Amino acid sequence: MALIVQKYGGSSVCSTERIKKVAERIVATRAEGHDVVVVVSAMGDTTDELLQLAGDVAPLAPRRELDMLLTAGEPISGALTAMAVHALGAESCSLSGEQAGVITDGAHGRARILQVTPGRIRQALDRGAVVLVAGFQGVCRDSGEITTLGRGGSDTTAIALAAALKADVCEIYTDVDGVYTADPRLVPNARRLPRLTYEAMQEMAAAGARVLAQRSVHYARRHGVTVRVSSSFGTGPGTVICADAEAVGAEQPRVTGVAHDLSGARLTVTGVPGGAAAMAGVFRTLAEARVDLDTAVHHAGRGGGGQGGDLTLVLPGSDGPAALAALRASRRAIGYRDLGYDEEIGKVSLIGSGMRTHSGVIAMCCETLSAAGVNIAAISTAETRISVLCHSGQVPSAVRSLHEAFGLGRPTRGAGNCATSRNEPAEKVPA
Repeated sequence: MALIVQKYGGSSVCSTERIKKVAERIVATRAEGHDVVVVVSAMGDTTDELLQLAGDVAPLAPRRELDMLLTAGEPISGALTAMAVHALGAESCSLSGEQAGVITDGAHGRARILQVTPGRIRQALDRGAVVLVAGFQGVCRDSGEITTLGRGGSDTTAIALAAALKADVCEIYTDVDGVYTADPRLVPNARRLPRLTYEAMQEMAAAGARVLAQRSVHYARRHGVTVRVSSSFGTGPGTVICADAEAVGAEQPRVTGVAHDLSGARLTVTGVPGGAAAMAGVFRTLAEARVDLDTAVHHAGRGGGGQGGDLTLVLPGSDGPAALAALRASRRAIGYRDLGYDEEIGKVSLIGSGMRTHSGVIAMCCETLSAAGVNIAAISTAETRISVLCHSGQVPSAVRSLHEAFGLGRPTRGAGNCATSRNEPAEKVPA
């Protein structure tokens, strides 16, 4: 007998018919003799609908009240799924995040899990019940306030529960059947990766591959949780994410996949005074506004010598309004000249290993994009990722051209084996 944690996303429980199908899968797993804990997201577009209601009554709703509102969706899914499981003859019990023992810090809208105390879950398992847990939520350890976990919060809930319960595997069921070399909606011959390391999945998530949230992969890596990503609409093998993986020679670069992200925005702070203090003022202002930064590039002013320059920042588009408001309020203190903001940007990334030390990979990336007519606005490199910024309209062409140039597609007759990966929409949550 194994202990299995399963997670079902919003598209998997978007209707009562889909909930019944999910219940059948859960009961089948229980019938095989396994203990089962299930984490569910809100049904379909419930979170978007709640956000729309909040926007209608208060465009700048307090984050605390948003959390109170948005945590209504997952318990509904959990209770309905528990009812469907019960109707199939299996004992079931639904719990809120707080009841399940998910303890967080106090950062409303993007709280982090500090601890999981699954005593109540274990009691229910000991009496033979399937336990349904509302994802995406917890309770603040210090204040007792209800909190939400931010983007991909239900994935993080599931993996955190798997770690606390020492589960054999955490199965993430969604509307895709694994992680691919690129988004199959853009690249029809993209290949499913049967296996990925935590490190590779973290890089893909950071670069925009939305099968799993980056935070959830980090949690899995830290606690050694084996994760399997599969489709709730089929029975394929999916993609396993774990610590062990095929060894790659230290001197041999390998490209695993191409990821893209259209959710970001570019914020340019022009005329920043010279010296570290002014730049620190920009970053401190954004940190206090709880703005996440993906990339920061400093362009020195003419002549150098501490004469200042411009800062180009890439951040989530959802954080854009807060970033602009905070910087405008601090303009006099920082002393910058102007702000520029552009949402029509995209990020395309090559994911692999040993890439920064192999100039040929960077050169081939740039040559490929140039031949495809893609204008590179900025480029950044790391040992496991090369990312370029370009206009959002050029992202599909960039993804397809890089995927083909690095031989990542399904093999054709006479072709050798290639490495493999993918992107898919995440849970939609507030900024």
